[in-house]
Amino acid sequence: MFFGQLLLGLIAGSFYAMLSLGLAVIFGLLNVINFTHGAQYMLGAFVAWFLLTELGVGYWWSLLIAPVLVGLSGIALERLIIRRSYTLDHLYGLLLTFGLALLIKGLLLVKYSAFAKPYRVPELLRGVVDLGFVVLPIYRVWVIVASLLLCIVTWLVIERTRIGSYLRAATENPDLVRTFGIRVSRLIMVTYGVGVGLAAVAGVMAAPIYSVSALMGDNLLVVVFAVVVIGGMGSILGAIITGFGLGLFEAIVKIVVPQASSLVIFVIMAIVLLVKPAGLFGKPPLAPVQAGNASDVQSLDDVSGRHYVVAFWVMTAILVVAPFAAYSVFLMNALCFAIFALSFNLLIGLVGLGSFGHAMFLGTAGYVAGYGAKTWGLTPELSIVAGTACAAALGLLTGLLSIRRQRIYFAMITLALAEMVYFFYVQAPFTDGHDGMQQIPRGRLFGLVDLNDNLALYYFVLAIFLASFLLVFRIYESPFAQVLKAIRENEPRAISLGYRVDRYKLLVFVLSAAIAGLAGATKAVVFQIASLSDVANSTSASVILMTLLGGLGSVFGPVVGAFVIVAIENYMSAFGAWIIVIEGLIFVICVLSFRQGLVGQLAKVVGKPL
Repeated sequence: MFFGQLLLGLIAGSFYAMLSLGLAVIFGLLNVINFTHGAQYMLGAFVAWFLLTELGVGYWWSLLIAPVLVGLSGIALERLIIRRSYTLDHLYGLLLTFGLALLIKGLLLVKYSAFAKPYRVPELLRGVVDLGFVVLPIYRVWVIVASLLLCIVTWLVIERTRIGSYLRAATENPDLVRTFGIRVSRLIMVTYGVGVGLAAVAGVMAAPIYSVSALMGDNLLVVVFAVVVIGGMGSILGAIITGFGLGLFEAIVKIVVPQASSLVIFVIMAIVLLVKPAGLFGKPPLAPVQAGNASDVQSLDDVSGRHYVVAFWVMTAILVVAPFAAYSVFLMNALCFAIFALSFNLLIGLVGLGSFGHAMFLGTAGYVAGYGAKTWGLTPELSIVAGTACAAALGLLTGLLSIRRQRIYFAMITLALAEMVYFFYVQAPFTDGHDGMQQIPRGRLFGLVDLNDNLALYYFVLAIFLASFLLVFRIYESPFAQVLKAIRENEPRAISLGYRVDRYKLLVFVLSAAIAGLAGATKAVVFQIASLSDVANSTSASVILMTLLGGLGSVFGPVVGAFVIVAIENYMSAFGAWIIVIEGLIFVICVLSFRQGLVGQLAKVVGKPL
């Protein structure tokens, strides 16, 4: 059993290494976090399956054709779409590729559904080799050997050849490289295509082992991001060594402590970040990465104008009468997500830090509030306070690990930490796993108001939302916000002025986590359930989309974005996977040509910031 488990670990490590290799090539040479990598891995498997089932083209030809086709599609994406994000802040490139990943996955879900499709092992690689102490499937041995050779060849090309030296030089000083007559844009395009092709190779090799599914790249990609963070962002050698090493270590943990096998990679990541924040083989950046295109974020220099007061009272009046014209459950769901979006916008709007794991605070507070109400018999207000406090505590712990990192590094670390929290809740006995914590009692507010009455419950949620909105608004107009804005615009200058930057960023991170927890705890009481979907990375993606659509940094943007996205998900649920396609399109459109969001565009029309 031990040697069999090691074999499985080597298999997993092979895919970790191949996928993280492609990510490292793209990031190390282009400085782009390619969130479409999981979708392109999945595309490689789908192309191989299509070639086999529709055209009768076997595995060996598919191993050549699929990476070329997927690589060419990656080149087309780079030339037509991704290239337009190079002059923007790096966070926009991350959001753009994330939207493209949603778009690709959604289209394949519409066409082929989520059911796995088998792909047979090629005849030459069928059978096993019995060594006495372990039985080795021939195909899996082939995957291990082939992936190792592919990783070594890629590393040698990048580090030991002239074309590799051109690529490295083009990323460090493109103007100088152009003076030698080298077309830097073409080098970048080819590099992106090669990175995508590596992901497709991994997809073809994975098809006979894991079958082919539109969802096959989701969970694996998060693990691979953790591998890249541990090895060092952009370090090709680090990606290879860390990928194989963590695959083996994960296999050993499955033998000793099976329950911890899903968490071990993320625990190692947290430890490495504490000891060496740049990763095992990475190099720390020479200077902090700045916010880049600040014009895309709404100005918060003055939020005390009369138009803000008028807009607030108009919003309040509409929400007060809304339950008499619209479904109260929909409104309460939108209000909870509006609070959640306010918390995220507080972080990204003030200090320019985009958390890709913000759902961990929403979900944690929901579980704690639900457990308090259901098991301890806490009143609804105490349950919500308990959930909010636990989310703030988790925010403090997470912030201590991640807050020293800048921009895309911060986003990747929060994503990996959130996945660790997700796996914890999958296995924790009090969460009831995938069934969720159900039948959470609503109780009586302060022992007086029965929250089982939907109208009373709605006004309770509205009161929490308005209190949250005013709290965030007060933070926006405080001197504290001005310091955070200075940090966002020029962190080295803020440090030179004597501000303890890490403390300011940690404080706003904890505040953001607490407000997200308030949203999660309220949501659990309202809907009487706390589930894994509340802590999943798809929920983190939703709050990013809400904020981006409404307007980054604007006061009212997150509220508008939350209502629009919740309305799309609620009233277009009959369209199934098309919702994923729509959300992906919104991401792409917002990043490319609508970065100020709905409220930002409205502010241009009225001539006043909102």
